[in-house]
Amino acid sequence: MPSPSSSLLNMLMNKVKCSYPISLPSCWKTLHHHVRKIQILHAHYVLGVLFETRKLLKQMPNFTHVKTSPSKEITVCGDLHGKLDDLFLIFYKNGLPSGNNPYVFNGDFVDRGSNSIEVLMVLLVSFLVYPNDLHLNRGNHEDFMMNMRYGFTREILSKYKLHGKKILQILEEVYTLLPIGTIIDNEILVIHGGISESTDLNLLHRLERSKMRSVLMPPVSINKDNATDLKKSKMGITLTAPGRVRSSDLSSEQLSKHEWEQIVDILWSDPRGRKGCYPNTSRGGGCYFGPDVTSKILNKYQLKMLIRSHECKHDGYEICHDGKVITIFSASNYYEEGSNRGAYIRLGCGMNPRFFQYRVTSSTCMSPLHHRVHAMENSAIRILKERIISRKTDLMHAFQLRDHSRSGKISIAQWAFSMESILGLNLPWRSLSLRLVNIDKSGNVDYMSSFQDVHIEKPVKEAQSTLIETLYRYRSDLQIIFNVIDSDHSGMISMEEFRTMWKLFRTHYSVDIDDSQVDSLANTMDLNKDGSIDFNEFLKAFYVVHKYEKLSTSETKSPNYK
Repeated sequence: MPSPSSSLLNMLMNKVKCSYPISLPSCWKTLHHHVRKIQILHAHYVLGVLFETRKLLKQMPNFTHVKTSPSKEITVCGDLHGKLDDLFLIFYKNGLPSGNNPYVFNGDFVDRGSNSIEVLMVLLVSFLVYPNDLHLNRGNHEDFMMNMRYGFTREILSKYKLHGKKILQILEEVYTLLPIGTIIDNEILVIHGGISESTDLNLLHRLERSKMRSVLMPPVSINKDNATDLKKSKMGITLTAPGRVRSSDLSSEQLSKHEWEQIVDILWSDPRGRKGCYPNTSRGGGCYFGPDVTSKILNKYQLKMLIRSHECKHDGYEICHDGKVITIFSASNYYEEGSNRGAYIRLGCGMNPRFFQYRVTSSTCMSPLHHRVHAMENSAIRILKERIISRKTDLMHAFQLRDHSRSGKISIAQWAFSMESILGLNLPWRSLSLRLVNIDKSGNVDYMSSFQDVHIEKPVKEAQSTLIETLYRYRSDLQIIFNVIDSDHSGMISMEEFRTMWKLFRTHYSVDIDDSQVDSLANTMDLNKDGSIDFNEFLKAFYVVHKYEKLSTSETKSPNYK
């Protein structure tokens, strides 16, 4: 029989299919529970997450292109290597991934640390919920051959004795589908390792990354009718291909030698102070590249900076090559307790990178983790309340159909059924009812309380309720359209541009919003009557405050970790 925590992951999986962010805090709480109780995540849910991830990754380009603005920064994290407490501490300090708080995780999620599968599950679920705002780059340890040497394969087979081989099989394919880099604002290149003097970003954009099964398996020529030993790779490992392999089959699954070397370079290379590009003798793969190589490649592709990971740094980060190369490493205590800090970077359009350091200690990963999980739960409830408000009309209709006496109350079972059928979320609604609605002594739900505790500031509160509901439902889509119209990234648009935005929105989504409502909203939003609208402040007005949040905040004051 599955444990209660397994049931929570079952809930998670259903929410993932609905692409709903309430799953993230539930997943983190479940993982924390498993780690503290020395329990294992159910193989069924691990496989489910991997299957969903594989489908989504197939649609991704080799390089993810993202945009920031002064009001929407992005966070870049480096190697985690299976250190779950570091990941929790990052989210506690920096906030949960969301449409307004995007992340790039720059490879090496697994190996060496004892909680690699838990780290991977949190990241993959986060990606499934926020595919446009949480970006995963492949590292040199997202490689099934590396996992055999550095621990992740052993972890999987130890935790999943029955389904371990199946998990590893799907993982191998998921690795090949991970993007190999991220480009921020068309000027910052984020890749795991580095570059070489022959790095060709145009080629890297178009090659078939799924053919790179392992950097430890270079392309080989296959005798037409016989299996052939794979040649010794750059990484110093000799592999043998068992059985018979047809040359036509293998050639269709291989990169060319040049393509393979391009990927090896960006996954394995390291910067050094010496000029030029020369063999990376310490790793056996990739190269060492000097400041002249950095300048050459960045200038060639009109880039300003390279952010990479791959190397442990005492302070969690290092800046070299005249400020053009930043190394970020997010696993603290990598070699031993106190050996190094972890760090992450926050970047915004037109802003200098900001570095945040931390170190997991016994005090930060025990009691404070409870506070972090508590904060995540509050955030989850807040997100769920937004979803409820976005479907208020439909929910009211469902509630009233069951309220035959027009008392304003229905049974918990009726309320739960209505919530699940309208929102399409298979959640434990009976348990959640204690935090979402008022229940009388007879066990009946005051269904209007489903929409309580909503804090709406000016000018939104002056808009019609139907318009507010629409804004909650399509807030992220409106932000995308706004960013397109706000071509100078000033964070401001004119009254006419605001109306144009709504016309585009209504045409695309076939939403019936009257022009008079839009005009009224635009006029109330222009508080200083200067003819421009600060849409970012407008979005911040949509903030759901849970009734327990103030109490919880006062009860869980946490120290400021460095």
